[in-house]
Amino acid sequence: MTELTLATEKMKAEKKDGIGWMTFNNPARRNALGYAMREAILEIIEDFENDPEVRVIVMQGAEDKAFVSGSDISEFAEKRATPEQREVYDALSSKVNEAFTNIQKPLIAMIRGFCMGAGVGTALHADIRVAAEGSQFGVPAAKLALGYPFRNMKKIVDLVGPAKTKEIVFTGRRYSGEEALAMGLINTLVPAADLDEVVHELASTIAANAPLTILATKVIVAEAAKDPDDRDVAYCDELVENCMLSDDFKEGRTAFMEKRPPVFKGK
Repeated sequence: MTELTLATEKMKAEKKDGIGWMTFNNPARRNALGYAMREAILEIIEDFENDPEVRVIVMQGAEDKAFVSGSDISEFAEKRATPEQREVYDALSSKVNEAFTNIQKPLIAMIRGFCMGAGVGTALHADIRVAAEGSQFGVPAAKLALGYPFRNMKKIVDLVGPAKTKEIVFTGRRYSGEEALAMGLINTLVPAADLDEVVHELASTIAANAPLTILATKVIVAEAAKDPDDRDVAYCDELVENCMLSDDFKEGRTAFMEKRPPVFKGK
């Protein structure tokens, strides 16, 4: 296992067996996201993205009380009190959102406990969300007189629809894991005792599959969600062609004929 050295102890990053593990490590505040944590997220994403040995990324909260309970409001008086401070803070938040959006590798959110506000926004960057029974979800912006950004709101709309999105934000209430699963906010709900095993098996399965196919799928699905005039279909076609011309495609065919697991190199 390789562990990254970061400027804050409130984020952790480890790499093992093709999986990059990003941990929100602020359990004293239920893993609420602070400014230094956001800076570290940028560093972690850049490292994982540029490491060919990392095939899939899993993000999780430290301990068992929360994935991310929101932004660290205790910093707001110091970091967001003036328009100038808010501009700096929001610029960093935008960079983090952009970095998450541009991740080319599969991203899994492993959710225990509270997933609130910025926690929901963070989880919605994931391609797959797996939650433990007992998890709670909500966007309490209306209880804090906060505006919820368009980018984050649209992600909720895309998953659960306009009516349910308005209910979530208008009420600011907490939703159970069962409710989150029923509305499509998460992919899977599992017993808390099984969460580690389920996510590790899922991540390992993805890590063993062909990286070029994974990349093509992630890009094409993202393009399909755009307005037709904004889609880069030519790039999608190029990625599919890259798969067909790759050494991995030859390896996949050979492994199938030899009745053995394929060993993909991403080339």
